[in-house]
Amino acid sequence: MKFLYKIFSNPADSLSIFSRDEIDEIEKSIYEKGWKLFIKSYSRWEEEKQIWSEKKWAPEEIVRQLYLRELLKKYNYPKERVDIEKSVRFGREVKRVDIVIYSEDNETPHLMVEVKAPHEKNDVEQLKSYLNADWTPFGVAINGKSLLILYRPYPKDFDTLSDIPKFWETFEDVLSRRIFLDDLDEPKQLKEVIQNMEELVLANSGFDSFDEIFKLIYAKLHDEKESMENLKRPLEFRKSPTKDAGATKSDISRLFEQAKKRWKWVFEKSETIKLLPEHLSICVWEIEKFKLLWTNLQVIDEAFEYLIPDVAKSKKWQYFTPRIVIDMCVRMMNPWANETVIDTACGSGGFLIHVMEYLKKKHDWSNAKMSSYAKQHLFWIDFDERSSKIARAMMLIAGDGKSHIYKENSLDGAAWSEESKADFKREELLTEFSDYEKNEQNKKEFLHFDFDLLLANPPFAWEVKESATLAKYQLGKHPKTGKNISKISRHLLFIERNLNFVKPGGRLALVLPQGVFNNTSEEYIRKFMMNHARILSVVGIEWNSFKPHTGTKTSVIFLQKWDDELCPKLENYPIFFATSKVPFKNNSWDYIYKNDLSRDSENLQSDLFPIAEAFQIWAEEQNLSFVK
Repeated sequence: MKFLYKIFSNPADSLSIFSRDEIDEIEKSIYEKGWKLFIKSYSRWEEEKQIWSEKKWAPEEIVRQLYLRELLKKYNYPKERVDIEKSVRFGREVKRVDIVIYSEDNETPHLMVEVKAPHEKNDVEQLKSYLNADWTPFGVAINGKSLLILYRPYPKDFDTLSDIPKFWETFEDVLSRRIFLDDLDEPKQLKEVIQNMEELVLANSGFDSFDEIFKLIYAKLHDEKESMENLKRPLEFRKSPTKDAGATKSDISRLFEQAKKRWKWVFEKSETIKLLPEHLSICVWEIEKFKLLWTNLQVIDEAFEYLIPDVAKSKKWQYFTPRIVIDMCVRMMNPWANETVIDTACGSGGFLIHVMEYLKKKHDWSNAKMSSYAKQHLFWIDFDERSSKIARAMMLIAGDGKSHIYKENSLDGAAWSEESKADFKREELLTEFSDYEKNEQNKKEFLHFDFDLLLANPPFAWEVKESATLAKYQLGKHPKTGKNISKISRHLLFIERNLNFVKPGGRLALVLPQGVFNNTSEEYIRKFMMNHARILSVVGIEWNSFKPHTGTKTSVIFLQKWDDELCPKLENYPIFFATSKVPFKNNSWDYIYKNDLSRDSENLQSDLFPIAEAFQIWAEEQNLSFVK
């Protein structure tokens, strides 16, 4: 793809709504002539189009030529019905429509297409103005990463479609198509789809976008589960063939009620879909064609993170850990199939999902085996309702049923719900002490546990000021005087709390601000960690990794609690230090891929995996207990 790489940093990402075959075909149609790039055009008015003299127009032209090919080949529109750069008059102003398909009379527009470059946002309002000007029934806004289809049943307001009609089809034909699980596409840019939904209806609906989209996601997951169990069953999560928005809401509400019964621990019984029928109908069209089960979790994660409002993220520092950082941590900690693992600030659940996927790949597990492992060995805690909902949804998408996901404050076990406490007791994860009083206190306060492995990215904000909570921790006392302190940064208290969650010999991977390792004022924190655990490694994370959410420099510390057998205490020992210097995000905070083969963590430009491999070799040389 030598020509496309001159135009896009990553063609597969920039043109993700098109297939690999379509992208390969467009590459073959680009050629060099006199130090300039040209493309074989699918317009009936021109055979070739220069795309390099004005470089800024090249990305948009590639998107247009790709969609022209789809209109002709996939949707079978005759070339003589297709036009480009058609003039549309708005009073005294004249604008040009990128692509127009005419009706049978070759004069009345049937479909208009507004094309943008992948780095630009689809201009929905401009598309609407085009359709209004000529009373055109169908419109498409496309930028290579996302596509929005509008239908205007004049004089009614705009509606959306999941697909345009083929040459011989009517609007009714599109509605009446039966859709099966195998017909669904894997979402490559789900965040952009949600952005379309917000722009079209959600922002002005009067309801919370997060809550309403999550209800739709669970209704769709239930529908996909039903069809997965019976592949001959048509999907029901779709716009009603009756064209009645009220019927669509009735159908989707029924699926949501079934989803609530299936996953009783996610929603309250009284919860309903609040969107108006017309708004709901548009949202359903936007997501009905995408498959969620067993799909690319990074794509889903990006969309879910976008759904949490910026104000909530900045207030609570709920920044999802990049999946390549998670992958590095999991590889370095090398979880075993019989180990019990917890994340005490789980957010979207990335750490434990990747533990599950790591073991599946390592042992060649079936999906059923992976699901069984998750139900027995993975535990998740987060204080935020939305984060716990995201974690549950991610686990459902990854193929698991009900896991141990708790909406609780990890720092205060005594305040947990009785249901959560009973679950931890039933799983026999509380530490048993020989001292009777200490054991009884632990049963009451839920202070110490016997997990084998803990991975977490605790929030970097807020201070813990509750005296009752601080009194339970050594770090709740002044390091010199031993007197109770009035407050401490939450992530610092999480260090002690997380050490208490794992048993002797257990391992931890913690994402922490760089200041914990550098600031002289936090030397006592470093001494505390070294007193309770062996520092296995400290890996500095490249500074762009958590942007645009925060520019805080971070490192990951890897620990193993002292244990006479698994990790005997030493005064002097080697530590593996590394610093990541190769960014996997550019200055626009988009991911940088090595090539156009996939959007998985494996394909990201980064030195984190080589660091993990170097650590594994070093750990074997050190004969560390968890390396096999």
